[in-house]
Amino acid sequence: MDPLLSEFDSFVRTRTPALLRSAYLLTGDQYLAEDLVQSALARTHRSWSRLHHSGNAEAYTRKTMYHLQVSWWRRHRVAESMTGELPEPRGGGSAPDHAQQTTLRLTLRAALAKLSPKQRAVLVLRFFEDRTEAEAAELLGVTVGTVKSQTFKALTKLRSVAPELGELYVLEGTAR
Repeated sequence: MDPLLSEFDSFVRTRTPALLRSAYLLTGDQYLAEDLVQSALARTHRSWSRLHHSGNAEAYTRKTMYHLQVSWWRRHRVAESMTGELPEPRGGGSAPDHAQQTTLRLTLRAALAKLSPKQRAVLVLRFFEDRTEAEAAELLGVTVGTVKSQTFKALTKLRSVAPELGELYVLEGTAR
């Protein structure tokens, strides 16, 4: 097997679960998330010969995902609904309270469904991906002011539709 192909295959196998979690939070739908990751990985594959040496393959793939998602928003203004299940993170620690986690996930899913796609993307980048405002703006192709205003609007809406989420570190502790 070609060494470059082997490296790409390894990259896909190890990073796809994390990419899918981010894509799910961006799209709100498991199938759209899978499509988004697949499209981003196809573009990554085309650029693999230069990416594998630099070590920036995951950053390139994530940036491609964000750009594709923004392009899809601009082309398709379709009503969305959050369906499917949130992908489970790998690993784990102590025995979790499954009832509490299920309730939290359902509450979070319902609250995120009430946000616009752009607001969801900003929250994913800022709190799930732990990006700065400038990084989020660059990835989404918008201004820092847009990121700030969308973050403010999204958090305000989350606080009003799901006040029980206020006890959490917004998205950080629930999405991983």
